Amino acid sequence: MRRSDGSGPPSGPPSGPPSGRRSWRDSPVRRLTPWLFLLLPLALLITFTYVPVVNMVYYGFTDWDGISPDRNFTGVDNYVQIFTRPELFRVFFVSGYYLAASAVQIAVALYFATVLSFDLRFRNLFKGILFFPYLINGVAIGFVFLYFFQDGGTLDSVLSWLGVTTDHPWLGDPTSANASLAGVSMWRFTGLNFVLFLGAIQSIPGELYEAAQLDGASRWQQFRHIIAPSIRPVLSLSLILAISGSLSVFEIPYIMTGGATGTSTFVIQTVKLAFQFNKTGLASAAAVVLLAIILLITWIQRRLVPDDKVDLT
Repeated sequence: MRRSDGSGPPSGPPSGPPSGRRSWRDSPVRRLTPWLFLLLPLALLITFTYVPVVNMVYYGFTDWDGISPDRNFTGVDNYVQIFTRPELFRVFFVSGYYLAASAVQIAVALYFATVLSFDLRFRNLFKGILFFPYLINGVAIGFVFLYFFQDGGTLDSVLSWLGVTTDHPWLGDPTSANASLAGVSMWRFTGLNFVLFLGAIQSIPGELYEAAQLDGASRWQQFRHIIAPSIRPVLSLSLILAISGSLSVFEIPYIMTGGATGTSTFVIQTVKLAFQFNKTGLASAAAVVLLAIILLITWIQRRLVPDDKVDLT
């Protein structure tokens, strides 16, 4: 307020809201706004993810055929069948081919990501070549390699040009068929691991490489002491994806062989149990077992290799 002689600063606007009125910060609508934005995504997540999972667990304890309204409770009989019937549990051994291919895939992707992270000619071209297979539809890849491995197909033609004659059916016996399918999966998903590794390597501060070069460190020493410790969380993620992917392979073997000649995976078998033999209860139990195995392996891996923050500076 002014003094009587007219001097002095004018009085400013009153601070704070008028008495009896709430500010926007104290409004309950402001506290509810984030939940209003999350309402639709949460509803979709619960409806299409968690509710089906609960139903799947429930069906695993019944003999439901997927059609009849009758669902008789059978206890743990479905789970006992999975672990006692050899034809149901044997498919887990097929995952060993894909797990071995995943190990090679991680090594190849890490090698190229490390090499292409340095300043090389045409490195962007090679990056595109490595990542391109991951962009192709899996069904298309399955049909392309089906003609590639068939008798008298592309592979036999290339071998004949090189002077190698063979009548071996590449998809005709379990060993070569599973090895061929695992190789196709490795070719397709190497680009994904390559991009993950490349992004992690490029996030490493350049000052570390400069200091290592001043100290006379070789490329191998830079990889061992700088790159490998820095990308350990991404390596852990790739390991989890490799194990879970090896156990849940479906697209490539289903398109190329349909699970014949000993190439049936756990997921292919589960689909056949549900939709071909109308054993939805047994298929649901198999899906629960697969989910439990993946969660257990992930938990063990996280315990053995925790994602501690790496500080190289």
